[in-house]
Amino acid sequence: MPSLVLGASYVGFGSLVRESGIGLGLGLFSTLSAWALPGQVVLVELYGVGASLLVICLAVALTNARLMPMVITLMPLVHDPAVPRWRYYLYSHLVAVTAWAFSMRRCPDMPRPLRLPYFLGFAASLWIASLLGTALGFLLADSVPRSITLGLVFLNPIYFMLIFATDLRHRARAMALAFGAVLGPFFHTISHDWGLMFAGLIAGTVAFGGERLLRRRHV
Repeated sequence: MPSLVLGASYVGFGSLVRESGIGLGLGLFSTLSAWALPGQVVLVELYGVGASLLVICLAVALTNARLMPMVITLMPLVHDPAVPRWRYYLYSHLVAVTAWAFSMRRCPDMPRPLRLPYFLGFAASLWIASLLGTALGFLLADSVPRSITLGLVFLNPIYFMLIFATDLRHRARAMALAFGAVLGPFFHTISHDWGLMFAGLIAGTVAFGGERLLRRRHV
């Protein structure tokens, strides 16, 4: 199911690539090298409006900065002392939202030697599905209504939210989702450019602080 949803999301990205006048080869290279759908959408949209290379690089870097804390939290969890350290610099490239979310949920219950193979196998299957989705969306762009193919891009964030919604045993996670749902629309009306970032920052911080406070009170 994660591969199907992510692949369908990349069908929308492939259609967006073709709509922007970018070739299939560059679209596939984007998925192969970057593999972060929000950053890739930003890249294609800015390229389509003629933004400079510096602006595109900065925008993509800021969009994908969210992957850094994912790497920091996941790599120690899947670390195997028998694996050379330099390989983890390569493995970290496979850290993306869906692979990270599933690995963070399942790896703690696995023996340590099985965690890294699970993450690599799961992430690789998602990566392949993303490449296939990119190619399929590019080829089907003329035969499927534009609103449908581009709308598929939003499947992945919705699916990601549902992943966390089904695992609300973690109190901090539930609080972060609740605060984010309330603060998101409010901050969006204040600033379309920065509202989402401020909502996420405040909601996550309040949830983290609230969880620590409740633990101290043994609640």
